[in-house]
Amino acid sequence: MAQDSSHRPARPHRVVVIVDENSNPFELGCATEVFGLRRPELGRELYDFRLCSPEPRTLMRDGFFTLTGVADLAAAEHADTLIVPNRPDTEVPRRPAVLAAVRRAHARGARLVGFCSGAFTLAEAGVLDGRRATAHWQWADAFRARFPSVHLAADVLFVDDGDILTAAGSAAALDLGLHIVRRDFGAEVAAAVSRRLVFAAHRDGGQRQFVERPVPAVPDESLAPVLAWAQQRLDRPLTVADLAARAAVSPATLHRRFRAQLGTTPLAWLTGERLTLARRLIERGDPGFDQVARRSGLGTAANLRALLRRETGLGPTEYRRRFGPGAA
Repeated sequence: MAQDSSHRPARPHRVVVIVDENSNPFELGCATEVFGLRRPELGRELYDFRLCSPEPRTLMRDGFFTLTGVADLAAAEHADTLIVPNRPDTEVPRRPAVLAAVRRAHARGARLVGFCSGAFTLAEAGVLDGRRATAHWQWADAFRARFPSVHLAADVLFVDDGDILTAAGSAAALDLGLHIVRRDFGAEVAAAVSRRLVFAAHRDGGQRQFVERPVPAVPDESLAPVLAWAQQRLDRPLTVADLAARAAVSPATLHRRFRAQLGTTPLAWLTGERLTLARRLIERGDPGFDQVARRSGLGTAANLRALLRRETGLGPTEYRRRFGPGAA
């Protein structure tokens, strides 16, 4: 007789990282920080996090150190989300056992994630054919030459293609990691995780990988003051012209600074901040979507509905049911 699964305690979503020879430690650290740490401040465990490797001893990138004491590759068979290996020498073929594990995970419906050159692993496994993906910009030409059937977006931070997600190099792994937390648990939990990381709560995946001047040469050209000013006034009818006036520059100059420092436009940033606020209000149980739309500066419930569905694939009612008070 089959057991009644309704009485079994639900286990946390299991995230497994495959670490292979010459893997990058930075992205491994990002995955550990986002998915592996306990969250006592949230009162619950978000993920069951594990590392595994095809070998008992794994030499990390450029031989900086050796990783030992992790599970063997069999752990990948139980992953709900599988993060695949990434290595800087992208021309080196991946181990057949690793590629087979990736294919099996994909076949049984696991979510697959590739950071930086992890897109090469996914493509070599054959799971990216006909799909969208991204990788570090310096490997874009080599990737397209090897995997012409993959639709590579070479100038974005990350690509969410449903059950397969890829991120560009280094810090974009944190962006994608927080995006996954936001997708799984909502904007409020993702904001708590980002605060612990002391990392910007949300950079949209469509932002550019490379910004022209990540640290302004002249202090008074920093966007930080105008961003903080705007974030305190999202419930008001702010425009790009208002932001420019606050920064004491022309709209064209403001646009150039946003592109150079944030890799996005003023309007896209403002809309993203409003939508993030709306999501958090819904999660907190604010009554009435008209009120949520007004308090977040999105205007109408219809506009809220359209933007939320575009961002999350859920309407406000479904979003509240999944992430609002009382949600599991």
